[in-house]
Amino acid sequence: MVLAKTTRINFLFDFYQSLLTDKQRLYMQLYYLEDLSLGEIAGEYGVSRQAVYDNVRRTEAMLEDYEEKLNLFSKFQNRIEIVDQLEQLITDTDTRSEALRKLLSTLKDHE
Repeated sequence: MVLAKTTRINFLFDFYQSLLTDKQRLYMQLYYLEDLSLGEIAGEYGVSRQAVYDNVRRTEAMLEDYEEKLNLFSKFQNRIEIVDQLEQLITDTDTRSEALRKLLSTLKDHE
């Protein structure tokens, strides 16, 4: 569960980090990508652990809100699924061109 949340936040951060402030981006990068503890971040920047915690939690909520509105991550996941299906159809000996056309059309519609 924790790994799934971390993975999701990392993806959301990749998609929406340009919408964050420098401090939000820094704390998220240190906490999620560099795996520093809240206490380590707080000590490095001379703030309380609670301040870092609050900033990270608010930023997580902002990332989820951006995803709810813009859906960049879910669209990315859908494209990956379509590509996987296309690869499977192409490698099958019983490839059906109609199924390929539908998947390609769906993929083009989501660009």
